[in-house]
Amino acid sequence: MEYAPLELPDNPQLTTNITHFARALRVAGLPAGTGRVADAVRAVAAAGFSDRADFYYTLRACFTARPEHRAIFDQVFRLYWRDPRYLEHMMSMLTPAVRGVAEERQTKAGEKRAAEALLHGVARDVPDLPEDAGEGTEIEVDATLTMSREEKLKTLDFEQMSVAEMAEAKRLIAQMTLSVPPLLSRRMQASAHGARPDWRRTMRSAMARGGDVLDFARKDRKTRWPSLVAICDISGSMSSYSRAVLQFLHAVANHNGAGWAEVHAFTFGTRLTNITRHMGARDVDAALAAAGAEAQDWEGGTRIGACLEAFNRDWSRRVLGQGAVVLLITDGLDRDEPERLEAAMERLALSSRRVIWINPLLRWDGFAPKAAGIRAMLPHVSSFRAGHNIAALEGLASAVARPDDPGEKTRLMAALRAG
Repeated sequence: MEYAPLELPDNPQLTTNITHFARALRVAGLPAGTGRVADAVRAVAAAGFSDRADFYYTLRACFTARPEHRAIFDQVFRLYWRDPRYLEHMMSMLTPAVRGVAEERQTKAGEKRAAEALLHGVARDVPDLPEDAGEGTEIEVDATLTMSREEKLKTLDFEQMSVAEMAEAKRLIAQMTLSVPPLLSRRMQASAHGARPDWRRTMRSAMARGGDVLDFARKDRKTRWPSLVAICDISGSMSSYSRAVLQFLHAVANHNGAGWAEVHAFTFGTRLTNITRHMGARDVDAALAAAGAEAQDWEGGTRIGACLEAFNRDWSRRVLGQGAVVLLITDGLDRDEPERLEAAMERLALSSRRVIWINPLLRWDGFAPKAAGIRAMLPHVSSFRAGHNIAALEGLASAVARPDDPGEKTRLMAALRAG
């Protein structure tokens, strides 16, 4: 068998480093196979290694196939190629620290996953202890109130999850449901134990018996199921949370007996995209891959007002009939004029039965409606809830079942009026 000629760079150590770098990317979840490694070696040989920016973009073009891969690639690249003390940095990130002893540090998106990938297979040495260390005071730890692994995972931010934690979270999300109570229609139907007498059916039955009324027919109001419409922000600041919410919507769309008449899904960044047909795929990864391929603005900018205007114009009358419930997943940080966004939100609220706003920024204790986009949107939603972890999604399920649940809207509206 003959292989295509492969021209190596002048420094063969660079080829080894690219190979190890690709291995770390593969452990972190990126499809960095041998073919991509060969392409990367050829590309670096052609582009050179003198400019840092050229080297970064050359490797990124070879190893990233989707927009959601860039965050992981950036963290692995920074830790592997740029930081001379990346090993100590990653060790400190993965070593548990006692609160108050070590300085608290907020992990960036994908950083924990990148650290685990680069330290995959690396043995962590146990520090040497003095000979008399075992003769000291014995410490007993009461673990009766310690959260289980699953409970801890439910409170972990989606953006800070590792590869293994994301896989476990996907399993938990696939088991979740979003039940909704039925709606009472104005139309009536025959019912043996109905609350109202059905005089027309009673008289018709009597006429068939020569005018004798033997029993009274009764009727009651019909029940019907509403539709669920999700409008999900996939801009750069929302990509990690949007993927988890879309996995949740996939589970809802494929769960029989949840009560929804139809489930519609839309994504938006700089433009609106209908991904409803992709949510019907049985495999969640295939569904999200197809949705990501159709939504070309993944991890781009944000134009909430313009995209909601497009939804109101093109899709509102098609999908918001029969008392639909709208899930709006966005952080509310818009670049358009606040007046335009407020007008679009007002029309959306008037066209639907309920608008539930899911905002991952609510994970911060000091969150306040200071951004212009948030101030324009908040008065026109029925409920305002967080969506940054599994526990928040479980809270969303209970909120949908209770039509009078405002979430955090009451508190934030009071702060908005006071400000």
